[in-house]
Amino acid sequence: MSTAAHSLSSNPWKQGAKDALPLLGGYIPVAVSFGLFSVQAGFGVLETILVSAFIYAGASQFLFVAMVVSGAPVWLVIVMTLLINSRHLVYGPNIAPYLQKDVRWLPLMHLLTDQIFALTLTRMPHMTPSDRLRWYVSAGVIAWLSWILGTALGAIAGDELIERWPLISEVLPFALPALFLVMVLPRCTDRRWTITMVMATTTAMLLKLFGFPNIAIPAAAICGALAYYAIQVRPTDKEERS
Repeated sequence: MSTAAHSLSSNPWKQGAKDALPLLGGYIPVAVSFGLFSVQAGFGVLETILVSAFIYAGASQFLFVAMVVSGAPVWLVIVMTLLINSRHLVYGPNIAPYLQKDVRWLPLMHLLTDQIFALTLTRMPHMTPSDRLRWYVSAGVIAWLSWILGTALGAIAGDELIERWPLISEVLPFALPALFLVMVLPRCTDRRWTITMVMATTTAMLLKLFGFPNIAIPAAAICGALAYYAIQVRPTDKEERS
């Protein structure tokens, strides 16, 4: 095992916490925004916190609250929530090679978010299989608790925060997308990843511009995945000679 791999795996609990800390800068502001939005829509403080604890799905939570308040049928609420989260069908196969055949992974998938997925692809290849579960639990729980904490803050004190600092309401929606972009861009080191990012980003922007924001995220994920797998990676001259 390389020195880099050893240093990452020497204390997976500590490494997971260290990797998750930057996520708080994106999670808490957006969670505060959700907490404020949910309470203003008519949900109670406890209900709002429970939504973040058990649904824990970012954009899907905003859609869930909006559809429930508008009186949408339960089946439509469920379908739309699942549609937005359909990107996890792409996440699963990509991280599966790094997971052991352990039933404990099944409930822990509740902690999987876009940002944890990006961290997983970066960290797990450099860890021993026995350390991956501990790293994932550490990073995932910290991210999850920060989302719940931010939601509670927004639900309880969101109005006061916005009243005192009005600019916050303009900045909050950009915190999480900006964080995810910063985490994903370093992977765009070759033609395949760059085209994938461009395809996904362009798809999302066009759908939003043409008035289809609810399907922008899943459609972008699907288009990006198709682009990634459609592009054939040519072996280098060294690989061909070997």
